[in-house]
Amino acid sequence: MTEPQTAVSRAPTAGRRPAMSPVVIGVGVAAGFLAGLFGVGGGLLIVPGLVLAMGMNQRLAHGTSLAAVVPISIASLITYSAHDNVDWPASLWLALGAVGGAVVGTKLLHVLPHRTLGLLFSGVLLVSAIRLFINVEADGRGDITIGTVVSLVLVGITAGVLAGLLGVGGGVIMVPAMILLFGIPPAIAKGTSAAVIIPTALMGTWRNRKNGNTDLHAALVIGVAGVVTAALGGIVADKMSDSVSNVLFATLLVIVAVRLLWQLRHGEEAEPDVSPAPE
Repeated sequence: MTEPQTAVSRAPTAGRRPAMSPVVIGVGVAAGFLAGLFGVGGGLLIVPGLVLAMGMNQRLAHGTSLAAVVPISIASLITYSAHDNVDWPASLWLALGAVGGAVVGTKLLHVLPHRTLGLLFSGVLLVSAIRLFINVEADGRGDITIGTVVSLVLVGITAGVLAGLLGVGGGVIMVPAMILLFGIPPAIAKGTSAAVIIPTALMGTWRNRKNGNTDLHAALVIGVAGVVTAALGGIVADKMSDSVSNVLFATLLVIVAVRLLWQLRHGEEAEPDVSPAPE
């Protein structure tokens, strides 16, 4: 009896272009800076970059993006942590919710209507963006109480479920939630988000590998290319004023929402994936 194929060997390769190309490396460099600057995964650039530059299908692109995000998020986290911009207690409760929510979200992929969820999610992003465009005072959260723990876990679950269902990362939910609901300063919210993305991405990559939805070679190229720029983005975020940070992040939310609405409008939603792509 022959041994079963590995997840990488089962990943479809027909028509795909090589991973080690200037365009793919450029995608990693740009995604790393985006991840470091905003505390998100970078999938907003990685997924379309893999589709356009390597000819990947959406399912494989999402899985590969998730694996690439791991080294990028680690680099972001190290930089944010070095500047004391991580709320470790909050990250613990958010991560518990996000990892569990991602598993729930992937199980609901074939149950809940994708289009309706996409419209609701876009609405949440746009409302958050409008609120962030208005000057927000974020003087830091209070002591962690039972109510705070429950709220953080619920935010994590929401981010994880939406990520699993819609192929978007939890960072675009967690960062504005931390700023608007808990008063956490933007730089600390981004660093905390980076900490939460790592276990979520590892869990999703493991699930994707089992289903052959990850090209580890391409993920390694993009991840390594984005490490330095992710650290640079984290340094820039630390020096940025809260008001500028909020405006830039609100602009990112609008871009994500418009992109999702455009996909829904044209019937080009990504194929359901078994795990979230952390954007």
